[in-house]
Amino acid sequence: MMRKPSIRKLIYAIALALISFIAGISGYMLLEKYSLSEAFYMTMITVSTVGFREVRDLSPAGQVFTSFYILYNLGTIAYLISVISTYVFEGELRTIFMTYMSDHDLKKLKDHVIVCGFGRNGSKAYQELVACQESVIVIEADENLINAKAAAGIKANMILGDATQDDILKKAGIDRAKAIITALPKDADNVFVTLTARELNKNIRIIARASDKSTEPKLLRAGANSVVMPDEIGGSHMANLVTRPDVIHFLEMMNGLGPQKLRLEELEYQHLRSELQGKNLRDLSISHKTGVTVIGLRMLDNQFVVSPGGGTKLRAGDAILVLGTDDQLLHFSELYRQS
Repeated sequence: MMRKPSIRKLIYAIALALISFIAGISGYMLLEKYSLSEAFYMTMITVSTVGFREVRDLSPAGQVFTSFYILYNLGTIAYLISVISTYVFEGELRTIFMTYMSDHDLKKLKDHVIVCGFGRNGSKAYQELVACQESVIVIEADENLINAKAAAGIKANMILGDATQDDILKKAGIDRAKAIITALPKDADNVFVTLTARELNKNIRIIARASDKSTEPKLLRAGANSVVMPDEIGGSHMANLVTRPDVIHFLEMMNGLGPQKLRLEELEYQHLRSELQGKNLRDLSISHKTGVTVIGLRMLDNQFVVSPGGGTKLRAGDAILVLGTDDQLLHFSELYRQS
């Protein structure tokens, strides 16, 4: 992440140097009636203090001007050199180049996911998305938090800024993103991000975090597709560990927790291999060939069929939901998903 104070320092030093050159050229042209090329030559030998011969002898006014001009440039050029040296030896130029390349790469991303906020919830969402090979851009306003994550070895596409600002969301490619997760600590900010994201991209999927139950309907009205309340989920999870511990342990397995890691995966009809489209589940032999379990079918009208029978025929708009290990799901994708 390019640090703005460092860039401002470099711009300031370059501006002082340019002012110095312009002042020198203008001074010699006005006081000594030099031509532009002569004034430029005098300015260069004065600034560089190489001691070459003057174009012609200076007038008393020109000598006074040159004396003060040398004094001014001793500080200005020294400052410019020190700033440039800092960029070279402390890696600032490399940082600028990496930031430029990162911005260039961000502009090429499409169908990615934007995560707003890199706290506990945002970090967990990022990790899960990366584990599923999703392209992710993180927006975080706290530079110290970004630096801490980078120091911890987390290499994410980061944008330092306020996610409630339109230009920051546009920089993250909101118009090209397929989903946005807003996990900011303040509910009001999540509502604002939801409103802005829906305005900038009518088709984007929005998942919003809420701390207060009363915020949920506001987020839904603002355009969120789903609202997640971490505190409420956490409380329910702890209670279910008492009343239904085996069910919870099974769900944890599906979330990649515990020694036996399982994952849920979905395959939409349009992503199914063309030669397999239109067939029923029995003909596909998904469980027999890959070991995954077909646990459900999402129909075109968003209705779910749990444990669909073998005679169930797939139609356009349907999606198969399967459960298995990483290896099984990889084999499933190789056999059934379009390449």
